[in-house]
Amino acid sequence: MSGHSKWSQIKRKKEATDQKRGQVFSKLLRAVSLAARGNPNPEANATLKRTIDEARKANVPKENIERALLRAAEAGDQEGIVIEAYGPEGAAVLVACETDNKNRTIQEVKIVLKDNGGKWADPGSVMWAFESADEAGWKAKFPQEISEEGKNQLKRLVSALEAHDDVVGVYTNVPAKLP
Repeated sequence: MSGHSKWSQIKRKKEATDQKRGQVFSKLLRAVSLAARGNPNPEANATLKRTIDEARKANVPKENIERALLRAAEAGDQEGIVIEAYGPEGAAVLVACETDNKNRTIQEVKIVLKDNGGKWADPGSVMWAFESADEAGWKAKFPQEISEEGKNQLKRLVSALEAHDDVVGVYTNVPAKLP
C-alpha cells in the first residue's frame, strides 16, 4: 500500500507538533525579553521571574532563555503600543504590542483585523471601556454579551492577532471564556 507509510504519518505529526511548540517558545521568549528590559534581574523583577517560570514549565531550553535575556540587554529601541479595535457584534478589543517599527506593526495588525472580521477603531474610542490592571493587562469595565457565533468569530480574531510576533496581549470586553 503506497502512501500509507507509518513513518510518513509520524513525520507529519512531529512536524505539526514541532511547529506549535516553536510558536509557543517564540511567544514565551519574546515575553522574557520584554520583561527583562526594565530590570534583567529576576529576583528584583517579579514579572521577569514569572515569565521565566512560565517558559521553564513549557520546557523552553535554558540556553534559549539566556539568549532572550541577552537580546533584551542589547535592544533598547522597542516601543509599546496599544491598538484599539472592534470585533464581531461590536465587541471592544485592545491589542497590546511591543515593536521596533510602530508603522509596520500597525499596518500588519490592520490587515489581521480586516481579514478576520475586526475593525480598526480611532484612538480613545475603545480604551475608555477598559482599566489597566497592572501586570494582569487590561480589564473590561463594562462586559458585553455576544452570541455563540460572535464568540466563535471573536476567538478566530483573537487567535490570529496572538499569532502575530509583535502582539503581547489581546483583551476583549466579552466576559466568558471563548469556545
